[in-house]
Amino acid sequence: MRVNPPHPAFVAAFDFAARQVRSLVETYPNYFPMYTVNGRWHHAGEAWTNWCEGFLGGELWLLYQHTGDIYWREKAEHASRLIEPRQTDCSVHDLGFLFWPTWKRWYDLTGDPARLQVVITAGKTMGNRFKEMGSYLRSFVAEDSLFIDIMMNVGIVIYAAQQSGDADLLGKALAHCLTTRRCLVRGDGSTAHEGLFDLETGEFLRQSTHQGYRSDSSWARGQAWALYGFGTVYQMTGDPRFLHTAEACAAFYIENTPACGVPPNDWRDPQPPNPYESSAAAIAASGLLNLAELSTDAMHRKLYRDYALIILETLTSPEFLAAGSPGWEGILKHGSYHPRKGLGVDESVMWGDYFFLEALSKVLHG
Repeated sequence: MRVNPPHPAFVAAFDFAARQVRSLVETYPNYFPMYTVNGRWHHAGEAWTNWCEGFLGGELWLLYQHTGDIYWREKAEHASRLIEPRQTDCSVHDLGFLFWPTWKRWYDLTGDPARLQVVITAGKTMGNRFKEMGSYLRSFVAEDSLFIDIMMNVGIVIYAAQQSGDADLLGKALAHCLTTRRCLVRGDGSTAHEGLFDLETGEFLRQSTHQGYRSDSSWARGQAWALYGFGTVYQMTGDPRFLHTAEACAAFYIENTPACGVPPNDWRDPQPPNPYESSAAAIAASGLLNLAELSTDAMHRKLYRDYALIILETLTSPEFLAAGSPGWEGILKHGSYHPRKGLGVDESVMWGDYFFLEALSKVLHG
């Protein structure tokens, strides 16, 4: 199923995404959306937490890398500068989501030490969330809380430690990954959204969830964060334990998802209100494309790439791509943010659009 030459639907979807992103930045300048309401980005809906400002800049950098058009670079630099003050934001666990798609890409393109320093500062800020008792980076909700989402952000801590030679910071980041592996990844490769700890002893108490069906179920976006995040940590460290975990999470995703490659919000929900959570699929596709390059098993490498392409073929179909929905401002339909709060349910979400574009870019340039 290798796409060589590029699948025409993927090229068309990338071009459509470019039109949607151009419309977004020109219609709502200096605005960082999170999810649509009735297909529209600009609304007064609740945010829950402040974690999405890097995805728009990331889309702009991807579009610049794909086209070489200076328009996209100027917009990407502008969006990146707007979030620069967030490098010292101690209130969220999501600085990887902010600075990896933006300032890290900017540095990789230019080699400018000033860009690198912003990434390092963000990583060190994130490292300050480390709880010695329990050995984890705490989530934004509470001192005793560990989120699976942080596996997608811990990479910036590892990178900051490696670039600055900070062995203590590196040790904290790796300890967090091992704690997440032990406490949130189950024997069947499924993942919990949250782990709770005793603050006095550091003892792991129980698994929990904010966005899944229940505490012992499998929230699809968290599963995608895990397969992608553990793969990234393996790529950065070479520690085979993290590759093993990433592949276990990938196996659970593949074995439990319908043939189209797009899961519901939670596999264990017996009556999901919506059949699809497209943002989880987009994240998984991009993460699986990474694993297709990282795995040491040739059969696994083929499986991951082929399955990622199945996901992308589904997401570029009329059911999911918003190209056939006049007035819809996002790229992917059928995403979901926070079903329990009723936020961004069956809508476009910025991370879904971003990781969809990232996955398409990997295939088109791969």
